[in-house]
Amino acid sequence: MKLFIDECLSPSLARLLNESGEHDALHPRDYGRLGERDDEVLARCLAEDRIIVTENAIDFRKLVAREEIHPGLIILPNVTRDASFTLLLAAVAHLDTLGVGSDVMVNHVLEIDVAGTLQLYSLP
Repeated sequence: MKLFIDECLSPSLARLLNESGEHDALHPRDYGRLGERDDEVLARCLAEDRIIVTENAIDFRKLVAREEIHPGLIILPNVTRDASFTLLLAAVAHLDTLGVGSDVMVNHVLEIDVAGTLQLYSLP
């Protein structure tokens, strides 16, 4: 899956995902894009067909809701770096049970809470 790890999350998440060889993950720190506005992040993710992974639920839900088609949004809770990675892996594994994760996520949001409870819903 192609993922964009928002700057509110640790850049190590992207590194660990890339090291697995199963994902293509970017963090804005790694390519000089820290401080980009959320609408700029969304535009880049739309152009590159990347699922956004963030803790910034309110702003990104509003932004993707305005798009006719978007690659998806994964919302993590505000937890430690290690817990974020564990929850993100659980989210990705769940998507894989539903089919090709990147296909499942089109126009969908997947939220995971601190207990690991997943909620997948369409947006818009």
